Amino acid sequence: MVRAIMHGCNGKMGRAITTLAKEDAEVEIVAGVDAYTEVANEYPVFDSIEKCDVEADVVIDFSNAKAVDGLLDYCVEKQIPVVLCTTGLSEEQLQEVEEASKKVAVLRSANMSLGINLLMQLLKEATKVLSPAGYDIEIVEKHHNQKLDAPSGTAIALADSINEAADGQYEYVYDRSQVRKKRDKKELGISAVRGGTIVGEHEVLFAGIDEVIEFKHTAYSRTVFGKGAVEAAKFLAGKEAGKYDMSDVVLK
Repeated sequence: MVRAIMHGCNGKMGRAITTLAKEDAEVEIVAGVDAYTEVANEYPVFDSIEKCDVEADVVIDFSNAKAVDGLLDYCVEKQIPVVLCTTGLSEEQLQEVEEASKKVAVLRSANMSLGINLLMQLLKEATKVLSPAGYDIEIVEKHHNQKLDAPSGTAIALADSINEAADGQYEYVYDRSQVRKKRDKKELGISAVRGGTIVGEHEVLFAGIDEVIEFKHTAYSRTVFGKGAVEAAKFLAGKEAGKYDMSDVVLK
């Protein structure tokens, strides 16, 4: 049984992960951390990570960027691996993540979905076959109308997987409206759609002569990210210091 601390336990993702852990015989949430403590939980909740005195094998973090600095210090001091799901970290914080990973196991990924991370592996294989054959590659991502960034970090991660398999041949193109010219063969188009309550949809097209091959992933709720975080926590518990990501979980 993996004992986990849920950092950000009373947020939407924290609550979702708490529910998922109840249904998983291999993991247990033994403590939570959240600035808002006025919620009934089946485990003790502390208003800061520094106050948490419950022994655990791993920390799952779905909090906010401000809380990450103290979390990393705590995990290094206690030698507890951490699944870092919080986004929006500054360049300085990303450097702190690098330094922490030299002393403790840190898993950080652009997207915690198992499906997205499997898709990244499939895209690498497809690229090795279809890119040399001259297929054009396009990515279209769709999200809800409240999302601030475009394109999504996941779309960029998918593009990076493709480009890695193609030895960095592709240039990312986000907007063709200002340039009137034919599509370059080494162009990888990335388009963003924003509307309604779309949780997340990513489609990758390999367009060749008289055929199109499509890879598509649709998230119908945020639970898919919670499920990935739980699987990551089970994977990371007991691991040596180092940087890990969801590809390590998918390919374990």
